[in-house]
Amino acid sequence: MNTSILIFISLFFSAFANAEKVFDYNTTCQQAYQEITKLKIESGLALIAKAKKQNPDNLIPVMLEDYTDFFQLFFNEDPKDFQKMMPHFNERMTILAEGPKNSPYYNFCLSTIRIHKAAIEIKFGQNWNAGWDFRKAFLLLKENRKNHPDFILDEMMTGSLYAIIGTLPSGYKWLASILGLKGSIGEGMALLKRFTYSEDPWAKLYSNESAFIYPFLLFYIENKRDEAVSFAQQKKLDIVNNHLLCYMAANLAINNKQTAIAGVMMQNRNMSPDYLKLSVWDFEMGYVKLYHLELNESIKYLEQFKTDFKGNFYRKDANSKLSYAYYLQGNMAKAVATRNEILKKGATDTDADKKAWKDAKAGSWPNELLLKSRLLNDGGFHKEALAILVGKKLDSFTTDEDKLEFSYRVARIYDDLGKKDEAIKDYQIAISLGEHRKEYYAARSALQIGQIYEDRGQKALAIIYYQKCLDMADHEFKDSLDQRAKSGIGRCKGD
Repeated sequence: MNTSILIFISLFFSAFANAEKVFDYNTTCQQAYQEITKLKIESGLALIAKAKKQNPDNLIPVMLEDYTDFFQLFFNEDPKDFQKMMPHFNERMTILAEGPKNSPYYNFCLSTIRIHKAAIEIKFGQNWNAGWDFRKAFLLLKENRKNHPDFILDEMMTGSLYAIIGTLPSGYKWLASILGLKGSIGEGMALLKRFTYSEDPWAKLYSNESAFIYPFLLFYIENKRDEAVSFAQQKKLDIVNNHLLCYMAANLAINNKQTAIAGVMMQNRNMSPDYLKLSVWDFEMGYVKLYHLELNESIKYLEQFKTDFKGNFYRKDANSKLSYAYYLQGNMAKAVATRNEILKKGATDTDADKKAWKDAKAGSWPNELLLKSRLLNDGGFHKEALAILVGKKLDSFTTDEDKLEFSYRVARIYDDLGKKDEAIKDYQIAISLGEHRKEYYAARSALQIGQIYEDRGQKALAIIYYQKCLDMADHEFKDSLDQRAKSGIGRCKGD
């Protein structure tokens, strides 16, 4: 009799203990999320501690705590932090698994941590593990949408994953097939846009995060560059007091050849020490200055980035840009020493880093005239870039590579100045000169012609040139250019 009573009491309290675990996204948790997604990590952690004290069985603070590790690892890539923080992802998932499985937050929280974990695994070269974590997150979200179709928080990440999977380059299709991942650009972007512009209170709570993700995908997948860059102004985002959104806006402005605007954004951000310290600000400002040939300032920022940054992504590219600054100054000793570092430090996971490694390995230096024009053009100073090339012809250059780059560079400048017909002519010259070479100029020229025709509504012609881009093999930036060409074909076909 006593034994039966003990068993009953044990089972009762065990069930009661499990029932106590809750997902309560209360006011304190919402405040914590807002602070963390401004990159005010310490104040976010203080609010998480408060929420845990209010209810030790609330599991939402566990999920929010994951953001703090994620942002630090994602932006700063410190191997020491990685060793210390990486086990936390699995530990948190174990804790979350104790929550009520019938709650929509159960799969949502687990999928959030899976996505965080996968993104960090990519940063640290664990691509296979990342693939499986993305798959598990994808399946969790898929199940959640089936069981809880009205749970709006799923839409942000589901839409993002659909769009990204839908544009995977052909070289990665085998991985998507193995992992059982399927996505549609149109469906994914529609879902993400709906969430981003929703008036639902939960969508508004997550507006910092959706306002970070949506314009990046709008920029790179839908090729709506001006719309993506103007998104911050249109949505009246606080890019002064939110460092996550300031980074988004400045980064997209730089990649849209609006470096002067990007520089102002970064200089005007709130400089309080309450924000997570990021070496990426020096990285971005180094580019802003280089693209206007402000060489001393560029060197100052890029050298500071090299000192502070502990990761591998874009390290080679940063050293490449730094070597160009020294080269244009005429300081060949520093230029050569910096270029030699490219061969020793950093990863080659990004196209920019691959390009930097290839150039360093080749050992040659670019034509100074073409380099200055390229940098000014990349910075948005198109008239200055064109002025450097006035009076030059193909015969003005001696090497085949310089002839190819010259034709491509003139085309890009005309394109950016709105002289589309002139741009198409020079892009076609670049294609004829370079479609069987390893430089990216010919493939990018085909992509740009495709975009011009798409903008004009001539979708059949656009598809021809997007396909021409895809058909060119074994060139620089192939993965990213293929992804953009495939996105273009998908848009033109209405996929």
